[in-house]
Formats: sequence, structure tokens, C-alpha cells
Amino acid sequence: MRVLAAMSGGVDSAVAAALAVEAGHDVVGVHMALSRNRDQFRSGSRGCCSIEDAGDARRAADMLGIPYYVWDLSERFEDTVVADFLSEYEAGRTPNPCVRCNEHIKFEALLDKATALGFDAVATGHYAQIVTREIPGADGGARTVRELHRSPNDAKDQSYVLAVAGPERLARAMFPLGGFASKDEVRAEAERRGLSVSAKPDSYDICFVADGDTRGFLRDRLGSRPGEVVDVDGEVVGEHDGAYAFTVGQRRGLALGRPAADGRARYVVDVQPSTNTVVVGPAELLSVDRIAGEKSLWFDGVLPDSGAAADGAVPGGAVVPDADGWFDAEVQVRAHGAPVPARVRADGASLEVALTGTPLRGVAPGQSLVVYRGTRVLGQATVARSWRAPAA
Repeated sequence: MRVLAAMSGGVDSAVAAALAVEAGHDVVGVHMALSRNRDQFRSGSRGCCSIEDAGDARRAADMLGIPYYVWDLSERFEDTVVADFLSEYEAGRTPNPCVRCNEHIKFEALLDKATALGFDAVATGHYAQIVTREIPGADGGARTVRELHRSPNDAKDQSYVLAVAGPERLARAMFPLGGFASKDEVRAEAERRGLSVSAKPDSYDICFVADGDTRGFLRDRLGSRPGEVVDVDGEVVGEHDGAYAFTVGQRRGLALGRPAADGRARYVVDVQPSTNTVVVGPAELLSVDRIAGEKSLWFDGVLPDSGAAADGAVPGGAVVPDADGWFDAEVQVRAHGAPVPARVRADGASLEVALTGTPLRGVAPGQSLVVYRGTRVLGQATVARSWRAPAA
């Protein structure tokens, strides 16, 4: 196959490209320049897309003996990922820019361009697995489905941010690191192959906020918008410079001028952009056991055809809801959060979740909610709202 290897300049993507070459594919490396004002060097482990990163990617490609190109996707990145980040915070929601980057850049702009140039697939250094299975088709024959599964490397698993790719884009993706159980194994593989990035530190935080000051980035882009911080009774307890800089569940940086009467810590429990107000309250108000999602997306072979057997005996691992449309699964609302058991109901593009175990804390609108069954990703949605169901 002709494979386009996305090379960030880090060890993961370099090893992924090496494994694609070793598998016998015709591989071309490409580095995505996503920042309009790229620095010469990264600041330690923060940020990415520096000129240093592009150079590291080039050296890795040279070592592998594959062609290498730099594609300038900075305008697309600014118009989609960064613009979404700003608009979501401005609307009082909490976005995940890594999810949007995978959706709009790696599995839309990059993948579509690769397809137009005649490549069969794009290989990335993501930690996730693709499992291919044959299931019975509607015509009595068999058809192939590609399932997205968690990586055995729990600490690095990226299935959560990849769930937004969906079945069509997953069909043109390769994750050569899917079987690696630890980052140390990947670094050892890079060292064995003589790749100079074997000891390069991982990047973290938001790549386009290289100094880690998200609030400062939002203030620079959205401007100062002073407003009030109030408690759940509406009493003013502080001031802020912009409600957009706060998210549900936040405790630090509230700068409250008046402590709670009971002396307990207070958290952001609501952000109201229409009045530019931040509402704070006790921790128990953050616990939720009901979540509503929107813009849901399901992987191939998950939801059954209308003619599926009601007793759940559906070949191929399809999910069969009960008479009311509910099925058992696990849900995850943060990239490195723990999955929790739940009952899930899909209704068109909407999604309902009823947690069946411990309630979750600090679930904010705008977060990505991913539905799992074991290691398998069933689907994904964006959190619209969450609440605590009244006690029976």
C-alpha cells in the first residue's frame, strides 16, 4: 500500500513510520506545520510544531530512507481547531482541542489530501488498536468491519481522542503502535533503529498554548470582560476578568473575596455567558449521574439493523438495546479519565447516559463523551448537559 506517515518530530510518529516501512508499504513522510508563528525550539515538553520538530522529523525520514515533505496546514488549524477552542470557551463550554485536531486536521484535512494524492492510508503514532472482523451482511454474505480499541498501554491510550474519526476515516488509518504496552518499548525500538528522537521528551498540554497559560491565551484573543462571581444563592462573592476563562469543576484561580459560611472549598458549578457570570458552590453540586450528548457518531457494526433479534443474539458483536432503547456500556468524559458503567440510549444524533455506578464530578458541556464496551469504542458524542437525578 501507499502510506502517508504523519511525522510530528517525536519518537512515536518516527517509530510508527519505521514500522510501516518494515511492513513493506511504500511510505512517504509528512510533517504538518500547524502554527503560523513557529518558534525555533520547543519550550521543554510544551508545545509542538517548532522548526526543531520539523528538523527532527526530517532526520527520522532520512534515516528511514523515505521521501519527506512539510505541509502548511496552519490556516486550516487556526480556522477550525483554534477557532472552535475560542468559540466554545466563549459560549461557556469546555472543548478538547486534541479531539478537534484529530477530527479536522489529522482525519479530515490530512487524510483527504492523502486520498486525493493516491495514498491508501495514513499512519500515525497514536496509541490505539484497529481490529478487523468479518460479520454477516444483509445479503447473507460477509462484510468487513474495522473496530477501534484501546491500546494495551493504559497510560498512553488515545482511543478517546480518536473516537471522533468515525468508521469511514478509520478505514483509511493505520496505528502501528497499537500493540506496544509501554512508551519504554517504543523508545527502545527507536534506539535500536538509530533514531535520534529516542530520548526526546513528550509534548503535553495544548500545543498552541506553549507556555501553558490557557487563561492568558483566552484573554489575549477574547479581551477583558469583567463580571461577577456569585454563589448558588446569587450573592456576589468575587469578580472575574472574563467568564470564558472558567470551566465547571474548577477550584483554583477563583480569587473569591468572601469565604463560604461553612468554610468549605467552592468550585465552579456553572458558567453563564449570557450574563457573563460564574457560579460557585460546594463539591456535591458537581456530582452527576445523568448526561445528555449531541452530535453522536457510531462505529460500523455497533448499532444493529432494525431486524436484529430482540434477545441480543446478534452475530458480529452488535449492540442490541432493550425494549426502551437502552444498552449497557461504559462511558469516559476525559482523555485520561476512568471509564464508568452506564446505561446508554441513542436517539438519532442525541445520546442519553444514565450512570449505574459512582457519579462523575465536574462534567462540563463541550467535553467529548466516548462510549466503550470493554476495550472497544462504540461511539462518541459531545456533552450537552449533565445533572443529578432526584433521589427516588
